[in-house]
Amino acid sequence: MLVTCAGILVVDLIATGLPKISSPGEITYASEGIEVHMGGHCGNVSIDLRKLGIREGDVSATGAVGEDIFGDFLERLLEENGVKTHLQRVSEAGTSKDLILVVSGEDRRFHADIGANFYLDPEYVIEVLEEEKPKIFYAGGVGITKRLDKQLSRVLQKARDMGCITFIDPVKPYMHGWNFIREAMKWISIFHCNADESQELTGRKDPREAAVKLKKKGADIVVVSLGENGLIAVSEKAIFEMSAFKVPVVDPTGAGDALCAGIIHGILEAMDREHLEVSSIPEEDLVTILMEGEAAGASCVTAVGTTIAVTMENVSRILKEQGEEIRSEGLKIRPLK
Repeated sequence: MLVTCAGILVVDLIATGLPKISSPGEITYASEGIEVHMGGHCGNVSIDLRKLGIREGDVSATGAVGEDIFGDFLERLLEENGVKTHLQRVSEAGTSKDLILVVSGEDRRFHADIGANFYLDPEYVIEVLEEEKPKIFYAGGVGITKRLDKQLSRVLQKARDMGCITFIDPVKPYMHGWNFIREAMKWISIFHCNADESQELTGRKDPREAAVKLKKKGADIVVVSLGENGLIAVSEKAIFEMSAFKVPVVDPTGAGDALCAGIIHGILEAMDREHLEVSSIPEEDLVTILMEGEAAGASCVTAVGTTIAVTMENVSRILKEQGEEIRSEGLKIRPLK
């Protein structure tokens, strides 16, 4: 197995192009329809990786769903996309759902039911790791996987002992704080979060300062995404600031997951080419990896849904059209002091 993905699985109910949010008792019609899609970091990243070219049988998804039609829907969608599934069916709660309302010209509004994600069993995740022995272990949406959160350090240590690259992408914790991430940083190869999460984790408003502080906690590479303002990354030796690709934004849902998938795909290509460790990826290779991540995230936002527009064709086109401009005008690299 190349990549074992674990974490949250969600059914996204998405209404885009809304003129406004209804007042109490009012009906607002969704002229562009209400669509049902895969959601949640684990599902999105695993499908994105397949669509970026990783072969069937080399990507798996591990998560908790309810004993309901929504769990059946997610399982079927994963399998139709060639993802090997390890779904823990739980009776304590139904499959997680997220009602996403997108008013034209405004950011998304999320209305989430955490559901079965709360009950993802760390022992179940470890069993999958021991079975698959992947090159990369990705865990996304930790923070609302209560049972896994409590044992995250142990799970990551187990993965590292097996020789896995570990990639963590959290969300704001539900009913607990950020200490579980701080304690796990020494077992994390690649850590991704957004600017708000980096501020909460470090107390630093400046995302550059936050990224450096997170790097010093132990991760080999830290990536802080800034939406339309690009990203900041910190490696062992340098700080990278990269501007964003310019694309028409239809629905920004899933862009961060697509960025992570692009980075994972790029790392696998670099490892195959030069047999690298994450901590020793050359500066130029890391720029290429980050650009693929950003291009995957950019492709994602051009269609409704978290995975619809994430294809290698779209990513390659974006890189071909704008890559040189990003390298020449939208990239700053400074030594890490």
